[in-house]
Amino acid sequence: MKIKIAATQMSCDWEIENNIKKSIHLIEKAAEQGANIILLQELFQTPYFCIQYDEKIFKLAQPFENNSLIKKMSEVAKKHKVVLPISFFEKDNNAYFNSIAVIDADGKVLGKYRKSHIPDGAGYLEKYYFNPGDTGFKIWNTAYGKIGIGICWDQWFPEAARIMALKGAEVLFYPTAIGDEIMSTYDSSDAWQTVMQGHAAANIMPVVASNRIGSESVKGQVNGFYGKSFICNRSGKIIAEASKDQEEVILAEIDTEENHLFRRNWGLFRDRRPELYKEILSLNGETKD
Repeated sequence: MKIKIAATQMSCDWEIENNIKKSIHLIEKAAEQGANIILLQELFQTPYFCIQYDEKIFKLAQPFENNSLIKKMSEVAKKHKVVLPISFFEKDNNAYFNSIAVIDADGKVLGKYRKSHIPDGAGYLEKYYFNPGDTGFKIWNTAYGKIGIGICWDQWFPEAARIMALKGAEVLFYPTAIGDEIMSTYDSSDAWQTVMQGHAAANIMPVVASNRIGSESVKGQVNGFYGKSFICNRSGKIIAEASKDQEEVILAEIDTEENHLFRRNWGLFRDRRPELYKEILSLNGETKD
């Protein structure tokens, strides 16, 4: 099946309704260009609030059920016949998650994924806000094929990409919020792209990443985000890339059936030896007898 996939990027501020309107505008822009699956960035309703500790932020979390953002985006998905992975701050009783709702092209909500890997570093204080996700890695059978979704820090872990590939994913999507490394001069943008290009080549499937742009502030702490949203093909080659500082929509066409045939022919999944990978289940590379 030939499909068009899109990634977007935009700046965010504390005018939440304006952020939502801007995201819908980008979805509409992508749909007008024929996009079938459209990826928005991580936590696009607000600035990336994990820059600093702020107890008031918890008031922004909403349950998955009867969620106003998901309801609105379901209407948008149905209207434009597009698949939308939607990032949101989820409250579930006394637990809080960095989550994705997956909406099919008919507006039906297929379910949710909760971010598995939670970072904790200067400018990325997510362990203060989020519990570790408990859904495991999931695959969604949408109108335009089977998709796998990780959230930001998940994208640095090849194990997650491989599990989604083993479960039948045809495209991997990563909504993201990444930029300056506070207290360091390290520019992670090249490594950020390269690690996901590796997922594409190792699993022989396209990868789509959507980042944010601009500078954002929480309680006086500022972080800048470097954009560079991209789409790479099954060999890891970048076939569409956004700038570092502009609001954009990028698109690419892929052929999932052709990718499937190439994946089967290449033999990576035929030659896997799961019985030899026991050490991957440990933290220190050792196995217990």
